[in-house]
Amino acid sequence: MDIQSRLKSTILDVADFPVPGIIFKDITPVLADGRLFAELIGHYVDRYRGQGITQIVGIESRGFLLGAPVAAALGVGLTLVRKPGKLPRQTRKVTYDLEYGTDTLTMHADALTSADRVVILDDVLATGGTASATAELVESTGAQLHEFGFLMELSFLPGRQKMGERAVYSVLTY
Repeated sequence: MDIQSRLKSTILDVADFPVPGIIFKDITPVLADGRLFAELIGHYVDRYRGQGITQIVGIESRGFLLGAPVAAALGVGLTLVRKPGKLPRQTRKVTYDLEYGTDTLTMHADALTSADRVVILDDVLATGGTASATAELVESTGAQLHEFGFLMELSFLPGRQKMGERAVYSVLTY
């Protein structure tokens, strides 16, 4: 069985979480399966090895779980993108629109430079707001965004369209 089939059979659907009508894709069973998790990390490492990547950017919080082991295996840095007030030094920030209201993401101001070639990793591409805001943060430093890497993409939502011409890779598509 290929990795996509094993991942799909391991990820659990949780109805009505976090609100009624939503089916949440729970990746914690993948994280709990050491072999499958290692294979997933290896899948990303194989994809990005030799691509000149200098930084992996992980989006809070599940992007940290994917980004940290990929960065370590590639021997590159890990940059964290977090909600306001979570990073201890001077930050860059971007505020973006949600369906109802706005949200803000931050990154250390000195985390990236124009010499960096970056992959942004996260667990899911849904509406694309968080991912596109993260790209805006990365690009504001002059760093080159090589690709977005997602564990899964919800193709019935407009996330991919929101990424514009930026490269997007998803291990799984629902």
